[in-house]
Amino acid sequence: MQGLNMWRLTIILSGKKSSLKFTTKLVLCLISCVCVCSMLCIDWLLSLEQTFPAEVLDLDRSIRTIDLTNNKIVEIPMDISKLVNLQRLMLAHNLIDRLPINLAKLESLKVMTLDGNQVTTLPDEYFLMQLKLLNVSKNKLKSLPESIGSCFSLEELQADDDSIDELPESVCNLIHVKSFCLDNNNIPTNLLKDCKALQNISLHGNPISMDQFQQMEGFQEFEARRKKKFDKQIDSNVMISSKGLDEGVDL
Repeated sequence: MQGLNMWRLTIILSGKKSSLKFTTKLVLCLISCVCVCSMLCIDWLLSLEQTFPAEVLDLDRSIRTIDLTNNKIVEIPMDISKLVNLQRLMLAHNLIDRLPINLAKLESLKVMTLDGNQVTTLPDEYFLMQLKLLNVSKNKLKSLPESIGSCFSLEELQADDDSIDELPESVCNLIHVKSFCLDNNNIPTNLLKDCKALQNISLHGNPISMDQFQQMEGFQEFEARRKKKFDKQIDSNVMISSKGLDEGVDL
């Protein structure tokens, strides 16, 4: 078994619909080279109401994951920038309408889910270079910032059911993106160009016909990557769901 440098702290906050009280579990996991975990759980009650819990911010560098899904939080505090080792921030289905500029200081962040909030804009200073998954579906976004192109590690962008009618040219810098989910927006027709890793795109509910989609610059390369992915799944005897065979646009 290895030394104490293998300790990892995860905090999970989950809310019960029937109460304004929430239980916080701090889970300390000591992971050995044979993946044996020892857990110490500490429970206490927080009255969150509409406030991001200050107790979480006091834990500072120890936190790797925060899950505050399905609460009534209206604001992310500026002090969240103290959580420099945070890797997963899950804030879906709250009442958040704006994001602090300090989010850009979470340089270790890999997953951020903000779906089901009321966010109208993303900060221009949005340089999360380690971010792999961003979910901003079901908000009030009309565009994405130019700085989104600096999220060089991004592999999946989910922005369904917003009001997006413009994509910045910088999305073409996202060379690792494999999946765009942009259903029910007003997406323009120049999306595929230079997105050289893209394998899956969903544009249902946008003003793009199948003919327009197939005539997009970069479509042939996109279709070749998509076919290669399916061929690999078939060769590996992986079952392909009907959603996986979706063409991505309305017929």
